[in-house]
Amino acid sequence: MLSIIIPALNEEKHLPILLSQIKKQDFSDYEIIVADAGSKDKTREIARSFGCIITKGGLPAKSRNEGAKIARGDIFLFMDADNTYLPNHFLKTLLKEFKRRKLGVASFPIYPDGNWFDKVAYFLYNLWTEISQGFLPHATNSILIKREVFEKIKGFDEEIKIGEDHDLARRASKIAPFGYIKTEPVLTSVRRFEKDGRLKTYSKYLLAGLYMLLFGPVKKQIFRYRFDDLKEKRKNKPPNKPK
Repeated sequence: MLSIIIPALNEEKHLPILLSQIKKQDFSDYEIIVADAGSKDKTREIARSFGCIITKGGLPAKSRNEGAKIARGDIFLFMDADNTYLPNHFLKTLLKEFKRRKLGVASFPIYPDGNWFDKVAYFLYNLWTEISQGFLPHATNSILIKREVFEKIKGFDEEIKIGEDHDLARRASKIAPFGYIKTEPVLTSVRRFEKDGRLKTYSKYLLAGLYMLLFGPVKKQIFRYRFDDLKEKRKNKPPNKPK
């Protein structure tokens, strides 16, 4: 069985799009787990209407780990709630190639549902991911991984502030083969770029990538990567009492 694990926070707009794209696939041996970080909108109601399993989440790394804890599948597919399009036969093609190549962890093409600049930027990212798959794994947004590999490396590192998906792929590649599977592209929302500005956001990603290459995982809040409502919730919490 394939366990599809989706972190979510106030995703009533995007989540039904992704779930509809999953339901249209010609593949049925899966379960969908939505790890909800305390949504105030209809996210949970929508997830239930699609027959999803719901568990409590948090920031993305924690949500993915929480989803994995209750997953029943032998392969995990982590996806973001704002993926807006999956190609026809995507799941069947992805798993067939994953097994044929005897991979333990994999990524695949992700493209933005945005303008020409976004498309060029992601084309270059996907090209680099394909070229570097043998020596420097990249896996942003979505990752396919065997359960046994995920458990051996103890899942996502919840201390990482940005790039926890790349870190997972790189740690997993040390004990199992990593591969870039050339499916038709999955589309993802560009809402973060539109809200925070393209130059600022792409520069942040590039600098974070260089930092990871030179110094390792980003465990300090040096790039101020915002998780929208979650950060606002933390701001509104009273400070911890001094010991």
